Amino acid sequence: MAKVSVVVPTFNESKNILNLVTQVNDALKNVDYEIIFVDDSKDNTPDVIRDVAKDFPQVRLEHREGESGLATAVLKGFELAEGDYLACMDADLQHPPIVLKYMYKAMEAGADFCIPSRLIPGGDDGGLNWYRKFVSWTARKMGQIALPCIRQISDPTSGLFMFRKECIKDADLQPIGWKIMIEVLAMGSYKKVIEIPYKFQQRTEGESKLSKKVTMEYIEQLKNLKKRYNKENHYTVEKWSMARMMQD
Repeated sequence: MAKVSVVVPTFNESKNILNLVTQVNDALKNVDYEIIFVDDSKDNTPDVIRDVAKDFPQVRLEHREGESGLATAVLKGFELAEGDYLACMDADLQHPPIVLKYMYKAMEAGADFCIPSRLIPGGDDGGLNWYRKFVSWTARKMGQIALPCIRQISDPTSGLFMFRKECIKDADLQPIGWKIMIEVLAMGSYKKVIEIPYKFQQRTEGESKLSKKVTMEYIEQLKNLKKRYNKENHYTVEKWSMARMMQD
């Protein structure tokens, strides 16, 4: 059985940790997995993670001092990961952990890369307000215009994804800002992508990290990737329906 490493970057998300770990454990109850929290928090989040780890030995903590940034945190998690499949998700539960079950199913069905999408039939971005939907749409279109290599992907700016570790074995990842999946898609090597539908959730605890700085970092990331993305990579995309995803 393949092992899954779920990388979760955290910044002041103490109220969500136990709920997140419990839901991940339920989603992957028949799978060998680990959760790697890469934490830059200024509050008690590291202590909460350590307490939760007493009951869930699959939990690992990497607390960084003097470093920040979601993309570099995720990359650190990838470096520490022991799994065959690497997954990334947010700590705020807007990415429902149950989707990990179906991402794993897609990987076992032959995917090199699984991307849950809000934008295919069965998906929904209802967890975003109108402004966040507009920002998300703009970021998505900017990415697809700048990078031909992601134009087949319906939801390339999401932070929820899973892929085989070997996809980034020789990738020159230089992430900045928050859009780590675009970095992996642009620089990795893979042949088959499976998109599955999912419903983006409302945040219940904590605050959004969206800011002007995040926007500027994303623009800089696109400019950088446009010069160096993996032009040799060619892949196919298979879009699963909700019915296909739920099949035994």
